[in-house]
Amino acid sequence: MSMRFFLATGNRHKLEEVVAILSTVSPEIRVECADAVGGMPPVEEGAASFVDNARLKARALAQRVPEGAAVIADDSGLCVDFLDGEPGVCSSRYAGAGASDEANICLLLERLEGVPLEKRTAHFRCVIVLLEPGGRERVFDGRCHGRIAAKPSGRGGFGYDPIFVPSDHDVSFAQLPAARKNCISHRAAALRKLAEWLAIFGRSVSSDRDLGSH
Repeated sequence: MSMRFFLATGNRHKLEEVVAILSTVSPEIRVECADAVGGMPPVEEGAASFVDNARLKARALAQRVPEGAAVIADDSGLCVDFLDGEPGVCSSRYAGAGASDEANICLLLERLEGVPLEKRTAHFRCVIVLLEPGGRERVFDGRCHGRIAAKPSGRGGFGYDPIFVPSDHDVSFAQLPAARKNCISHRAAALRKLAEWLAIFGRSVSSDRDLGSH
């Protein structure tokens, strides 16, 4: 049984990462970009939680997808303990609306200037909302713990990857091979929970239009 989903994002990096992770879990899961249905509708991500922001995106895209297809939306961000969880839900716009990754990183490092390594603990968090055509929601939460480096390193990944060093590693996300990052990332943790739920659900239901199976 194959399952078709549309990912509520216009970020090609995120799409590639989601497809890569889910393909290692199940070849029957097919993920398509919002561009396939006219693009991601504008969404004001002003909610106070990752769950609510993901829900806003899922519901917006659900208005455009074909009947019988489900939507996956995620909201993710970097939470720094010393900064009481900042930048959190504002991660993508930490330095202002439309800010570049470089600007966000620069501001975060400025606010951590002089903070010793042992106090630079942080975690990436990803919340995924699966929205079925009938309106039922499933929520999956994943985290990856680590610390904030003193300066950016590496050219891979995106967002805060150059300054985030995952636990039990001595290089940043941006320095890790994509395959390794996709095994340990916050998004991978959330997607594994989603895939595990789908595997159980798929075994118990032979045909389900609500999940876009065909």
